[in-house]
Amino acid sequence: MFDRLRAMLIKEFIQVFRDPRMRIVLFVIPALQTVIFGYAVNMDVKHIPTAILDRDNSAESRDLVAVMSSSEYFKTTARVERYSEAQALLDRGRVRVALVIEHGFAEDLRAGRPTSVQVLLDGSDSNTAGVISGYLGRLAVAYNTRLQGDYVARHAGMPLHIGRVELVSRAWFNDNLESPPFYVPAVITNILFVITMLLSSLAIVREKEIGTIEQVIVTPIRKGEFILGKTLPFVLIGYIDVALISLVGALVFDVPVRGSLWLLFLATTLFLMSSLGAGLLISTVSQTQQQAMMSAFFIIFPAMLLSGFAFPIENMPEPVQWLTLLNPLRYYMVIIRGLFLKGIGMEILWPQLAALGALGAALLALAVKRFHKTLM
Repeated sequence: MFDRLRAMLIKEFIQVFRDPRMRIVLFVIPALQTVIFGYAVNMDVKHIPTAILDRDNSAESRDLVAVMSSSEYFKTTARVERYSEAQALLDRGRVRVALVIEHGFAEDLRAGRPTSVQVLLDGSDSNTAGVISGYLGRLAVAYNTRLQGDYVARHAGMPLHIGRVELVSRAWFNDNLESPPFYVPAVITNILFVITMLLSSLAIVREKEIGTIEQVIVTPIRKGEFILGKTLPFVLIGYIDVALISLVGALVFDVPVRGSLWLLFLATTLFLMSSLGAGLLISTVSQTQQQAMMSAFFIIFPAMLLSGFAFPIENMPEPVQWLTLLNPLRYYMVIIRGLFLKGIGMEILWPQLAALGALGAALLALAVKRFHKTLM
């Protein structure tokens, strides 16, 4: 058995690494993708281009604009005189926010009457618009607090010291609430899934296309040994990619693995069982490499979208949430984020590890059962 398996492994490694371009695809491209996606996939909203329409043109209105512009979130890029100009800038995408201050703003403030300021938001991206709206709400609260303090100081003739409650918050696991620590582990998961799924989905069907499947059929190698020989090289490639991408995440984005390394590789092993099992299952039912690739992509993109990569699973419809229970990416995403960000261990992650093991064993068993050492 071991001699047959060793010969199979040698054949697979020669076939994978004989093309220098394939080495670049397997080891260089994932590292570059991690850097690119780590910078590109960023939900932080800062320096938002803003247009100002100040019809009041008073000291108070200019003070409000100054408070808004002094924050790191908003950048005044245009001052307009007419409402239609602000609308045109929003239409063209030149600004994301337009602040409209009407006549009587300062007069209402001085008289102690409530006043309002109109904010026009580009709602084509609802998530970004919601974040911007939250920023504006906090700025409005800060500006109101300052106005009240100035009012008390003016009428009392001296500063009035009043006790107040301050809310002091602290974010665990991501102190600065930055996007890279949240997305870099997820990028690692997605890249690993895409590479191993595509490689394994082409593994058996390639033998059919180039005509070497007949040689496999006449050998004494068993079905399980054949599938194992096809799987182990990709497992090793997956280990190398995880180590390489984790190193890039730590050095470039300062996102180290805070948890156990052995637990990371155990979870990777169970995840690779699922991704490689699914890929090999596709390869056994496909007749051409093109058909196998299309089938793999049909699985890859829904799996990524339903993994919790960018959209919380809790916000999805309940039937879709049940469907995600069959998605190995969902469990590996929780594990790798827990290891990178929280440093948690087996006592917390064992349900996800158990689910990955069950899915991987089932998919590999189906692939072995589906493969027949016949031409039909």
